[in-house]
Amino acid sequence: MIPLIPIPKKYEEKTGSFKLGKKCKVYSEFELELLKAERSEDANLRIVKNEGLAQEEYTLDINEEGVFISAATETGAYYALQSLRQLAKTDTGVFCAPYVSIKDSPKYSWRGLSLDESRHFFGMEEVKRLLDFMFMFKLNVFHWHLTDDQGWRIEIKKYPLLTEIGSKRKETQINGWGKSDVIKEDYSGFYTQEQIKEVVEYASKRGIMVVPEIDMPAHFAAAMAAYPWLACRELEREVPGYFGGMVPLKRGIKDWNRTACLGKETTFEFIYNVIDEITELFPAPYFHIGGDEAPTDEWKKCPKCQSLMKEHGMADEYDLQAYFNNEILKYVEKKGKRLIGWNEILKSKTISRDVIGQYWTPKRDKNVEIHAKCGGDLILSNHRSFYFDMPYAQYPLDFTYKFDPERYHITGESLNRVLGVEAETWTEWIDGKEKLEFNLFPRVTALSEVAWSPQERMNWKSYKTRLDILKPTLKELGIGYARDGVSLPKNLFERARIRKQFHAGDTHLELKLNKKYSD
Repeated sequence: MIPLIPIPKKYEEKTGSFKLGKKCKVYSEFELELLKAERSEDANLRIVKNEGLAQEEYTLDINEEGVFISAATETGAYYALQSLRQLAKTDTGVFCAPYVSIKDSPKYSWRGLSLDESRHFFGMEEVKRLLDFMFMFKLNVFHWHLTDDQGWRIEIKKYPLLTEIGSKRKETQINGWGKSDVIKEDYSGFYTQEQIKEVVEYASKRGIMVVPEIDMPAHFAAAMAAYPWLACRELEREVPGYFGGMVPLKRGIKDWNRTACLGKETTFEFIYNVIDEITELFPAPYFHIGGDEAPTDEWKKCPKCQSLMKEHGMADEYDLQAYFNNEILKYVEKKGKRLIGWNEILKSKTISRDVIGQYWTPKRDKNVEIHAKCGGDLILSNHRSFYFDMPYAQYPLDFTYKFDPERYHITGESLNRVLGVEAETWTEWIDGKEKLEFNLFPRVTALSEVAWSPQERMNWKSYKTRLDILKPTLKELGIGYARDGVSLPKNLFERARIRKQFHAGDTHLELKLNKKYSD
């Protein structure tokens, strides 16, 4: 068994090992500016170009003469070096790699991880640290959730109030969705456009594409707090600090979940202007619109929305949202981008099949199946396997590793419409680095294998053994990962207790319990 995550596509183990040495010399036909090593023509770690390989493909041979890598691109070469990093255990100071011959390439082109920075803001250095971990495990899409009800986190120069007002809130809900407890404190944070560029460049050097998500037309409260005219009814509201319906219910706020007005030309003008600035910052050929959980109450009562529906012969408000999405699609297509939205946007038959549906919902969605059968592309982020914000008591580690598209009725030809998989990290109850990395690890390692390795190589027992070998490296990197007693809970009553606490009690209970276990 080769001690590597994700497991390679093809490999042959051999007897023996090669001592690299901490100051190993390197010969490379790529620049590889991230590789800090002395360059030498007679080095025993040699990296050569092979244009016959695919973009992310690589070969890695380790034998008595040294280490030999071939790749068509810098990204492929870096992936080979990341494999060598694990095999030689360089992070723990071993620097000795077993003899092996590897020919490797990914299962999916889209291997994603998201981070929600609206609910809690982590800042550039923590984002870079997360990108480094993604790089280590060959994940290549960073989905950056930059706006939501609870905060607008990206500078838009044409609309300065988005950050002057929209990035700040006066309270934050705690103790779970079922509680109405809040902390009264100022909370703020956003990225300047220069900081965004820095993160995008940092990711690009590591073969990672950054895809921005600007949530609309729902999850738009922070924008409407800054510019109330974006709503059907222009109500003066502050940026909310609550994450669900319990707090507004207790306060008697009946219309807390509101959508942008789709009957006003000024709404489209605003969004187009925002898109203009954001697409200049992100070279990725994708733009994520969100689009989930959009209530239709405001639109049903809005004369302007109803007039637009009548003008275009729309059957219902789902058609209205589809019209909106199709218009945004046309706009981003002019900029060389494809539009992505959560699978709720597929409810209307009038939605363009050019949009990419991101399938997150826990239950079967037949609209997703229709979308794929009609030629629409998909990204799979199903709640049970890929919602990394949820407690391990609800979704243990093996739920991620044993993900199966057929469980969600993505079968046959529809599998050809799957771009890949992505895990979501919503941060309502993730308020800092310690909780973030605890929720992500070891789940990220399971995600990487689901996204990269061919199905015939997938084996839970093998993965678990390789994960145990990897744990000293995780510790050395300062990652406070979930121990087996937490990530693989066995007691059904204890699991039920933790889930109950997470919903309406102590959302950090598992993090506290984790300190009682050791691996």
